This record gives sequence, C-alpha cells and structure tokens, in this order.
Amino acid sequence: MEVKYDEIKVIGFDADDTLWVNETYFREAEEKFASLLEGYETKNTIDQDLFKMEIKNLELYGYGIKGFVLSMIESALELSNNKVQHQTLHKILDIGKEMISQPVELLPDVEEVLKQLSKKYRLIVLTKGDLLDQERKLERSKLSDYFHHVEVLSDKKEMNYQNLLDHLEIDVKEFLMIGNSLKSDVLPLITIGAKAIHVPFHTTWQHEQVEDHETNGKEYQTISGLKELLKLV
Repeated sequence: MEVKYDEIKVIGFDADDTLWVNETYFREAEEKFASLLEGYETKNTIDQDLFKMEIKNLELYGYGIKGFVLSMIESALELSNNKVQHQTLHKILDIGKEMISQPVELLPDVEEVLKQLSKKYRLIVLTKGDLLDQERKLERSKLSDYFHHVEVLSDKKEMNYQNLLDHLEIDVKEFLMIGNSLKSDVLPLITIGAKAIHVPFHTTWQHEQVEDHETNGKEYQTISGLKELLKLV
C-alpha cells in the first residue's frame, strides 16, 4: 500500500518501544511476580489475574510502572486470600523500583533518524504513562534536543490526539505519527484524518493488541525499523 507524505510538516513519535526498550522490562517483572506467588496459584492463573487487575485499575492509576506495581500488590493480596507475607510485598515494591532504575536502551538507528528528520520536520514526542518516569527516560536518552514538544498523554484515543493537535495548532493533514502500537499509535490517527506508520516491537502488551478486522480498510504502512523512515519522508 503506497501512502503519500508530501503534506507532512510535523512528525510525532511514540516513546516506549519506539524510541527505546520498555515492554521487555514489564515481561521480566511479570516473571518475577509469578515466581513470588507460585505457592498460591499456577503461573497461568497468576498472569491472567495480574492482567485483569491492570485493566481494572487503568481508569484509577493510568499507564506506567506505578500503576503496574499497585496492581501487582492488589493481585498478590487477592491470589493469596490476603495471606501474602509482608516480605513478598516488599519484593514486589523492589521489582517496581528496579524497573524505574533501568537504563534507557535506545532502539537501532533512533538518534541518526531523529537527527536527519529534525532538519526538515518539526518533531514531537507523544507518549503515555507516568509523567515523572517518562521525563526521566527522555532525559537519560539524551534525545530532548531533537524535539520541539513533549506530551505525556493519559491515553491515546482519537479525542486525546485531536485535542493536542488543536492545542499545538497542527493541521491534521500535515501530521504523521510513528509508533509500535496499532491500537494507540496508528488507528486513532487514521480515524481523525492524519497519517501513521507502524514500527512493530518484538513484544506487545496484550492490551495493545488488535484483531485483524480492526485494521481492515485502514491506510497505513508498516516498516521493520526506524531507518526506513528516511526513504519514505
């Protein structure tokens, strides 16, 4: 599918798993959590209960590590019928602190691509999650100078994008979004009339997965790595 990008003036980038590694650390944390609770339930049951707890708590805590940690604690209490030892709860908190302390690992060619694109386009970051954590990761990434604006959204739905583009006075037809999630970074933009390019990451959170029918008739391109952007725009 050929998509034209002649009108594009502003390019938005997702952060987690588009600019740097993120979901890998959540998968590792889930493994550690399951090991801590193996005396109460099977790994499959633990994984399912934690995921349900995360989804239930999204409206309360939003996205990010802090909400994930609170969901692990609540899940541990539920799975153990409130019998989980306080030492285990401390270990769960340590899992969260370890996640927050992870170094920022840039994905291949990120800085080279941003350096080239910033000469021609206005670049912005549009991500979701915990504000402090995202600000910390952006600072550690040393990529801030390439971006005109950074926005941490509570969610990435059509309304969130439209409101932000209106606020920044960006014409939707002149905007291109780059991200690893079809659900959050691609389909909402197509719906409001912008363009989007999908750059898959090897691991996708269950909540971000979409069914094939949800992408039917949607005009977007998928590339294997960010460097391919330089050939498209």
